[in-house]
Amino acid sequence: MEIITTYFFDSYAFFEIIEGNPNYDLYFQDVGILTSKLNLMEVHYGLLNKYGKEIADKYYDRLLPFSIDVDDEIIKTANAFKSTFKKRDLSYVDSIGYTLAKARHVKFLTGDKQFEDMENVEFVK
Repeated sequence: MEIITTYFFDSYAFFEIIEGNPNYDLYFQDVGILTSKLNLMEVHYGLLNKYGKEIADKYYDRLLPFSIDVDDEIIKTANAFKSTFKKRDLSYVDSIGYTLAKARHVKFLTGDKQFEDMENVEFVK
């Protein structure tokens, strides 16, 4: 298995993969995965409510090795980004994820319409 490209997976992307969206098949194999624990928190919460603790814990534990730390500079930069785009009403988690993706020089993988026309985004519905 050769990793060709690495992406920062937004929670949206994980939900689409878990739910079997075929548009995400290309991002399921032979790609590098980065995310944050904050994104995993969103995934865990959503799965907990939809499928229960066992499934939520299983995916959280499986995805945990791909999570990267959020440092103070990322938080400050994410807040500046969120402020710049305040009319889009971005969440803090999405703002941090997008900022982490840019800092790591990887594309932000999402289908969230708020990011559709932004640079450094791999937008997949």
